[in-house]
Amino acid sequence: MLKDPYSLAAAARFWLRLGLVSFGGPAGQIGLLHAELVERRRWLSERRFLHALNYCMLLPGPEATQLATYLGWLMHGLGGALIAGGLFLLPSVVVLLSLSAIYALWGQLPVLAAVFWALKPAVLGIVLQAAWRLGRRTLHNPALVLIAAAACLALAVGRVPYPALIVATAVVGWIGGRLQPTLFQAPSRAVAKAVPGATPPGAALHGDDTPTPSHARFHWRRLALTLLGGGMALGLPLALLSLAGGWDGQLATMARFFTKVALLSFGGAYAVLPYVAQGAVETFGWLGADQMVDGLALGETTPGPLIMVVAFVGFMGGWNGSGTLSAGVVAALVVVWFTFLPSFLFILAGGPLVEASREDLRIGAPLTAITAAVVGVILSLALYLAGPALAPTGGLDGGAVLVLLAAVALLGRGLGALPVIGAATAVGLGRWWLTAGV
Repeated sequence: MLKDPYSLAAAARFWLRLGLVSFGGPAGQIGLLHAELVERRRWLSERRFLHALNYCMLLPGPEATQLATYLGWLMHGLGGALIAGGLFLLPSVVVLLSLSAIYALWGQLPVLAAVFWALKPAVLGIVLQAAWRLGRRTLHNPALVLIAAAACLALAVGRVPYPALIVATAVVGWIGGRLQPTLFQAPSRAVAKAVPGATPPGAALHGDDTPTPSHARFHWRRLALTLLGGGMALGLPLALLSLAGGWDGQLATMARFFTKVALLSFGGAYAVLPYVAQGAVETFGWLGADQMVDGLALGETTPGPLIMVVAFVGFMGGWNGSGTLSAGVVAALVVVWFTFLPSFLFILAGGPLVEASREDLRIGAPLTAITAAVVGVILSLALYLAGPALAPTGGLDGGAVLVLLAAVALLGRGLGALPVIGAATAVGLGRWWLTAGV
């Protein structure tokens, strides 16, 4: 008997596997989601995918995690959302907690430094390849290309705040949709590129003309229950932490602080990490500035969203306060819960409204413009990563450049992110072996 490729069990296995290979930050992760769900599996059409992506880009929090949660919700309802988002995050939580424990116990390891040296340019290659993939599919006229270029310059050169950029782009899309609506329409009936093992084009489970599933339609009662459940999921743990350690205790303070982080994290992890560092290092003293930098390096080279570095912050806060691994793990899990729970709430509460707006050009035109800006945002991220990846000591590192070129070449030949990450890890271990004289 053939297994149902669209069943919740099949989807759960897919989300877990994706969580294990979701390197490359939001750009690489969105690229992976697109390649698997739109091109290979045909669970969604191009337009349905981009519409969901546009909404997630408007929200605070990790875009790729929210996109996975949205797509899981669209396919299988509440259970699908919790499984998709949860399994997408689980590997990164486990890996980062493990690395945090190693860091706390044994400090800086030369072998890890060598691996990170090779992983950074490989991750940069994944980001560049994802920008190319998304740009090729979304920048289908000069107006959208111009928006992407302006967004990149605004972030990389002008240091324009991300929320301001999104608002300005939405206004441009709204005006453009009224003056030249054909320039701001989503790509028409895009056909997925042939990929080995893909379902035939036109057979998307959720296509352009597929009716919205009953569980994804808007109902006031369902919205009220969602908000009530979300409020309890945030309020009850905070109350228990306050009873156990006091309102100003470390865990309760972490819960409140990282809830604010979740609500302010527009523009991805790099936009909110300065706020996290200021609070965790200067205000609360949970860890030192040098430890914060080390945590960022760990976060950049593990699967999942980069904002997961907050788990390291929580772990080190618990470790530094007590010297025990158990306290570090508990603090890290508290931080993860209060950082990521709002993202699930945003999707479950807002998803039905987004699905109802798919054919509304008044909303579609601004979102199409935002999609174009996303390409520029990804390119600005690549520019940000280029310095630490290619010139870690100030001068251009020829070995890192070679790793970047090799990663881009391998990705261009259709190799996935996991083999590229594996190859980069092998290169880093080889470099450590040569320099250490083992």
